[in-house]
Amino acid sequence: MTVSVIEQAKIQAQVLVPLVKALQAELGEARANALVRKALGDLYRRFGEEFWKAKNERDLGKAVSSAFRTYARDDALAYDLVEQTHDAFAIDVTRCAYAEFYKALGEPELGFLLICTADFATAEGFGPDVKLTRTQTIMQGASHCDFRYKRDVGGSR
Repeated sequence: MTVSVIEQAKIQAQVLVPLVKALQAELGEARANALVRKALGDLYRRFGEEFWKAKNERDLGKAVSSAFRTYARDDALAYDLVEQTHDAFAIDVTRCAYAEFYKALGEPELGFLLICTADFATAEGFGPDVKLTRTQTIMQGASHCDFRYKRDVGGSR
């Protein structure tokens, strides 16, 4: 049995939260956060590339829907489907256990840094023709997260 993504995030937080706080104290918040964003961005971009290659699915809606089912496992996310086509996938996440977890820790800013910013890097890994737009997150206090994935129809995938 594999560990769900939400459980992985909770386990990782035990190490990452104190590490990021120590980096922020030593380097300053802006510099430490930029360093963390870069390191995690590179990691999650590779995850996105590996997922996309393994999925071998030209239908963006089907591929991203599959990814969200993985992130939602163990009741981690509740979301409403807004659009799913060959070249688009849009959902509104209405409940997020990742945000609930980091808010319970009193660290929603670190939750945004460690969890939410990974979404864009992962999407970059899907290829240069896939773009993610998200204007708000539950982690930052909004009522929902508005994920909008679109393929540039002039692109190569």
